[in-house]
This record gives sequence, C-alpha cells and structure tokens, in this order.
Amino acid sequence: MECLIGIQGQDFIMLATDSVSARSIVKMKTDHDKMFQLSDKLLMAVSGESGDTVQFSEYIAKNIQLYKMRNGYELSPHAAANFTRRNMADALRSQRPKFVNLLIAGIDEDGPSLYFLDYLASIIKVPFAIHGYGAMFTLSIMDRYYKPGMTKDEAFQLLQRCITEIQKRFLVDQPQFKVRVVSKSGVEDLGFAKPTPQVDS
Repeated sequence: MECLIGIQGQDFIMLATDSVSARSIVKMKTDHDKMFQLSDKLLMAVSGESGDTVQFSEYIAKNIQLYKMRNGYELSPHAAANFTRRNMADALRSQRPKFVNLLIAGIDEDGPSLYFLDYLASIIKVPFAIHGYGAMFTLSIMDRYYKPGMTKDEAFQLLQRCITEIQKRFLVDQPQFKVRVVSKSGVEDLGFAKPTPQVDS
C-alpha cells in the first residue's frame, strides 16, 4: 500500500514517499517519515514491514557512517547501493530475510544517481522509479512526461501529477507525500506535497 517515487533531474534527485503509517485496516498516523539520510549527499527511501524498514535502514546508515570514520571519505552512491544490495542478498539467504523495498538517491562527481532495489535484492540504476501499488497508476505518466535533464520545478510538477493520479485512482487514501531533494549542496527538505485539487467539468 506504500508508495515511493524517485525522479532524476539535471543535477539532483527528487524523492517522495507517502506519509501514512498503517497496519492492516488501521491508520496510525499521516506524517510518518520513510526517508533516511545515509550521508551528506545520500538519501534512502524505504517501504515494507515496519520493523524491517527501521532496523535495516538504521543498520545501513550506521555502517556507511562507520566506513566514513574509518576511511576518511564517504561511499559513492554506486558503492552504497551495492553495499545495501549485498546485505539484502545475505539476509535473503539466511533465516532473517528483510522485507523492504528501497530507492537510493545520491550525487557525486559523476552526477546524480537513482537506484531501485526490491525485497529480492535486485538492483538497477534508473532515471525514475516507483515502488508500491501507486506504480500501477503512475509509471505510464512517467513514461509519457519524464525527460532527461529536468529542472526542479519540472520534476516537482511531474511528481504532483503522479500524486494527483494516485489520489484519484487508488482505493487507499494517501493524502500527502514527503519530498526531499539531493543535490551537490546536500539534502533539501521540501515539506509535504499534496494532490492538485480536481475541477469538475
């Protein structure tokens, strides 16, 4: 039921997650933050089983910080994504698999990078990505309107279009999405994005 959205722009990555925390048919809160900042220019959005998402995300974040302290420099987005994927693969082959789906966004000297990882430990670098049932309604919008080198305003408008479609078509209410941008200046919090009001014709 959760939804993660990632869009790669000209020199940034925009991540958005729904902010609903729910279990079964019960909604607990609507301002839940599903993003974890792994380093100054590295951000991870996560969905899945509530215990696994918190435990696994904190484990990855702390190990990336440990690597920085030991070596004096941060992991690149590529290295961090593959480190995360390796840990998911190891857990999958143990008695404690992690049921988590991830988007990892970061930027380095090679430019912005967005990685799509699922609970089966598959990984791929993509220009845009969506996890969850929301993908059924919005991947076609991404295919139609996404273009390389988008500005922040263009990416936010595309994100708004996706959120509006999810609100309109999806049975489960997801009233707002938490939005952050990763760029060369670091991680910027854009607050909450809400669906565009629909005008009846």
